[in-house]
Amino acid sequence: MSAPSPAKRVRGEDGQSIFTRHAVCCVLDYGSQYTQLIARRIRDSGVLSVLMPGDVTMERIKGAQPKTIILSGGPNSVHVEGAPRVPDGFWEYCAENDIPVLGICYGMQLIVHQLGGEVKTADGGGEYGRMPMNVVRDSTLFSTEEQDSQLVWMSHGDEAVKLPDGFSVVARSEQGAIVAIEHPKRRIFGLQYHPEVVHSERGAETIRHFLFDIAKMTGDWRMEDVLEEEMEKIRLQVGPTDHVICALSGGVDSTVAATLVLGDRLHCVFVDNGLLRYKEAERVMDTFNQHLHLPVCKVDDADRMLGRLKGLSDPEAKRKAIGAEFIDGTLYPDVIESCPPPGKGQKHSHTIKSHHNVGGLPEDLQFELIEPLRELFKDEVRSLGRLLGVPEQFISRHPFPGPGLAVRIIGDVTEGDRLDVLREVDEVFINSIREWGLYDKIWQAFAVFLPVRSVGVQGDQRTHSHVVALRAVTSSDGMTADWYPFQPDFLRYVSTKICNTVRSVNRVVYDVTSKPPGTIEWE
Repeated sequence: MSAPSPAKRVRGEDGQSIFTRHAVCCVLDYGSQYTQLIARRIRDSGVLSVLMPGDVTMERIKGAQPKTIILSGGPNSVHVEGAPRVPDGFWEYCAENDIPVLGICYGMQLIVHQLGGEVKTADGGGEYGRMPMNVVRDSTLFSTEEQDSQLVWMSHGDEAVKLPDGFSVVARSEQGAIVAIEHPKRRIFGLQYHPEVVHSERGAETIRHFLFDIAKMTGDWRMEDVLEEEMEKIRLQVGPTDHVICALSGGVDSTVAATLVLGDRLHCVFVDNGLLRYKEAERVMDTFNQHLHLPVCKVDDADRMLGRLKGLSDPEAKRKAIGAEFIDGTLYPDVIESCPPPGKGQKHSHTIKSHHNVGGLPEDLQFELIEPLRELFKDEVRSLGRLLGVPEQFISRHPFPGPGLAVRIIGDVTEGDRLDVLREVDEVFINSIREWGLYDKIWQAFAVFLPVRSVGVQGDQRTHSHVVALRAVTSSDGMTADWYPFQPDFLRYVSTKICNTVRSVNRVVYDVTSKPPGTIEWE
């Protein structure tokens, strides 16, 4: 991904991380919303993954000295003019160095198309969602399988209809489409489905099989290595007399980042932007002072932030306004969903939504930007925090979006009493979850203010009051998520408590949408 501004980042001569002690699996990103999940599954296996844009140069690939390469999926068709390709000399380099290649979705179509096969638009419009596929168990890709069929996640409009010379079909969908291919001698493999998502029931096993049994990788990469790398980056970037400003949000990410730069040259700033949860500012400052002993300065920016948001109802407009107001750290799930449009860096991705901490940086930034956690997922940040001794009460906190309650109020944030109502509802919901012993079982839970009113009856009187939605999901990294299956007794309890406590609310609904097809936040 290209930087959102000219701010400097510490990288090695090849443009990648300076940490090079481990065997590398390169992931070429062709714009799939799941690309970071591929990198994540590789890391889960103890292998160092390095993400590169799909239009990377051959020199940069060689500089990383990869032991294996994975081609990601993407929204393009191989037939479209300007569709991404591997760089010239790629296949020759892989053959000369005996580097296994795995193509996923678009990556598989790219293999077929570039090596002499045929890809065409799928009959019936393609295959989408979770569906069965039938495998050849004595193949190289599926030699460890114990059954002929497994459920996998499909998301493709094109399909391979003729394979290049030497390739064989090793799995088909129930509709008969080619969904897995291999050329064991050339060590080139392809999967039309997405093994990286949890909806593919044996996907993680397939990735591990490719890494360890086929590519012969070693699983010796650990979070301790990440800690050493990030500390070295900071030492290189921050001079012996430089001072560091750390923007604290009260969440896991900024807190862990601050602990990486401890010392009398660290200056922490906590901004109350007016979009925080119920008594959030007071609680966060108390924790910083009592538990972390960080030198924190609190800044009240609520009036100015709400002024920027006044009259805005479009989600993108709200995010852009918030992004222009302050800077925060950036994590992988934020980066993939904020890919810049063509001509602005990574040109193969489609923007899903912009995160406040990716866009909005000024062009004339007058200081260097340190992003020690940019390439980590949420639970990896938690693991790093535990290594650094960050208190568990911080580590276990549910994620809170950078734009705060602005993305949990549908429509104009500043209209009427919306912020106050949402804060009270959210407080009741989270406290109820804690009362029932469910907080640590849920990855993220929150309330959403809906821009509608509902007819109700409260105290024998007709009401026309606010409607709120409750959302709770389970996830490991935020890239995919399932809605949490509360028991009916809990939903009855929390709904009643909200309507009795927050008198301006007379209807509560529960969101039962997973990610995909929805996102975790509503905006």
